[in-house]
Amino acid sequence: MTLAVLAAALLHATWNALVKASEDKNLDTVAVAAGSGLIALLVAPFLPAPARASWPWLAGSALVHILYFLFLAGAYRWGELSYSYPIMRGGGPLIVAVAGAFLLREVPSLKEAAAIALISAGILSFASGSHDRRATLFAVGNAVVIAAYTIIDAQGARASGAAVSYTVWFFVANGVVITGLALTQRGRQVPAYLRRYWARSLAGGACALAAYAIALWAMTKAPVALVAALRETSVIFAAVIAFVVFKEKMTGRRIFATGAVLAGLVALRI
Repeated sequence: MTLAVLAAALLHATWNALVKASEDKNLDTVAVAAGSGLIALLVAPFLPAPARASWPWLAGSALVHILYFLFLAGAYRWGELSYSYPIMRGGGPLIVAVAGAFLLREVPSLKEAAAIALISAGILSFASGSHDRRATLFAVGNAVVIAAYTIIDAQGARASGAAVSYTVWFFVANGVVITGLALTQRGRQVPAYLRRYWARSLAGGACALAAYAIALWAMTKAPVALVAALRETSVIFAAVIAFVVFKEKMTGRRIFATGAVLAGLVALRI
């Protein structure tokens, strides 16, 4: 399971890098949502429907993801990938661990709590340097949103009886909601952008869909906080992509942070 979640982390960092590289961050987040929704719609007929008990969770998650995509675009508009991404992803596991203990009655052991804290501290340490305050505000806001939809979708996936089916229908609903909202705001720019960047839309959508399907499947097998912490190791992949592709600095602090994340992963496996 650990290797599967780490693969999901790589996929997640990849589609975020695609958004960061785009000329219009808002429209590119819409393109990823539309691409993943289209792929999910094509796959859905071949999968069993998720149990009705999961439908309210699915609808709630689709609504919360509106904020996620809005905050994501804002964070990447004003901040670097290697700064904004760790803040968004690093705060989530700590919030999920606390909320999970109260809402899901999943209280981590002392070793698990220490590992989660170490991973989260390492992830947050990636975000260094002076940056636009707007990037920080959007990124912190998204950390809260990420924790919220993680709890919602963990409950939904468990209630669905079929985590992959739940994920597929979530992306269908999410694609419809995000694209519809964008059409009301940007009008004809949306279909024009999708026609021009259809390959990026499908590539990013496929990465997003696969990454989240793996994560939700894992949450039906293990405590949510542990999966959330493992999934957010995507910051290591994002840091490498930022260094190689965007020529962002790989500072000594970020190298130390990588070591902290890896130490947390080792602690989880002991």
